[in-house]
Amino acid sequence: MDGIMNVLKPPGMTSHDVVYFIRRLTGIKKCGHTGTLDPGAAGVLPVCLGKATRLTRFVTEGDKTYRAELTLGVATTSLDAFGEILEEQDASRISPEQLLGVLPLFTGKIQQTPPMSSAIKIKGKKLYQLERAGQKVEVPSRMITIHDLRFIAGWHWQKPHPRILLDVTCSKGTYVRSLCSDIGKALGCSAYMSFLLRSRVGAFTLEKSFTLEQLNLLAENNRLEEALLPMEQAVSNLPVIEIHATALKPIVSGSTLFPAGVKKISRAIQEQEMVQVQHNGRLLGIYKAVLDQQEQGLRQIFKPETVLSSD
Repeated sequence: MDGIMNVLKPPGMTSHDVVYFIRRLTGIKKCGHTGTLDPGAAGVLPVCLGKATRLTRFVTEGDKTYRAELTLGVATTSLDAFGEILEEQDASRISPEQLLGVLPLFTGKIQQTPPMSSAIKIKGKKLYQLERAGQKVEVPSRMITIHDLRFIAGWHWQKPHPRILLDVTCSKGTYVRSLCSDIGKALGCSAYMSFLLRSRVGAFTLEKSFTLEQLNLLAENNRLEEALLPMEQAVSNLPVIEIHATALKPIVSGSTLFPAGVKKISRAIQEQEMVQVQHNGRLLGIYKAVLDQQEQGLRQIFKPETVLSSD
């Protein structure tokens, strides 16, 4: 069983819990998720099975979309609803117009500092491990991209703790709880992320996800493969190179793809860009475009990053 299951993770489970559930349900030991979703959050969690586990990092690299609830006037240790309250203040002075005024400050490429209660490693230790040990370290900020930040709704305006619903489309490595806290700072008050739903990971959407109960029901009726998506869908954002039959044997052995083996290219490919290599519509691997110097000049060749059909 090789492919991806688009799982709707419920709140209260870790991402690893979901992988364990899928492993037990399918009997497939080789499976893994494509990016941690906090235990308290819900939403899309693609789980790769079999050969598809080799594509995990390419799914992880994709953009993600979230719906987040931001509560003003409260700060917590974890920047979300599961930490201890550090302070409370009256944020009734904040208006919808003020909020809309600061949102553009958080779109595009911005610097963000991850929270201490995260899995990022500093000197070989995860930040949350250092936090539990009572160690304080300086967490370096990093560049992220907020592609879209949209105000959806707001409640309890002119009250101490207004609640705001936002849709966020962002790059890999973005912490939405840090974003919520930073928006509060820009408004001159405390803030924390009180709810989070991930609605999209790359090509995988909430609308086409399966709950654990639905997956159980499919398994009971021997229809679990209905929830299994082809490996190609995990990398559908990458351009496609169709190869000649003569190049098939070298490619499945992990050899470099040279121009003579290329039958068709879906679009122009930039240097260092990742591509799908296919034969008759079957995904064989992910390759990287590189320039190769020849006597006649430069040519574009493709080096293997992940080969799927070598076994």
